[in-house]
Amino acid sequence: MNLFTTLDISASGLTAQRQRLNVIAENLANSQTTRTPQGGPYLRKNVILETEAAEDFATFLDAPTKVVVKEVSTSKEGLVQEYDPTHPDANEQGVVTWPNVNPVTEMVSLVMASRTFDANVAAFRAGKAMALKALELGR
Repeated sequence: MNLFTTLDISASGLTAQRQRLNVIAENLANSQTTRTPQGGPYLRKNVILETEAAEDFATFLDAPTKVVVKEVSTSKEGLVQEYDPTHPDANEQGVVTWPNVNPVTEMVSLVMASRTFDANVAAFRAGKAMALKALELGR
């Protein structure tokens, strides 16, 4: 088993959580956007993560160990419609369609992603410390 594989696993988690944090920030920034270049309101984005086997661990474990971003999907569910004929984006009936972004849900996701990121940093530091100790023993 290679100690650098543990660093690779932690790095994959850091990359995935960074992507989640970026998408959550985009969702929060666009929570009131009723007009996008594609037309219509902003649609909430979700990061879908997937596991895959790490190179050295694949022979020792049956379970996949690395995490990768499979895709970033958009959701059309939960769009809010509100009657406001004075809004510039209101349709002919005076209804405005607002994004399906709930700031409270996004903040909970933000805290979860942040804590997962911190856990991966701690695992990376532990792997680095083990590698340095191994080098010290070799002297």
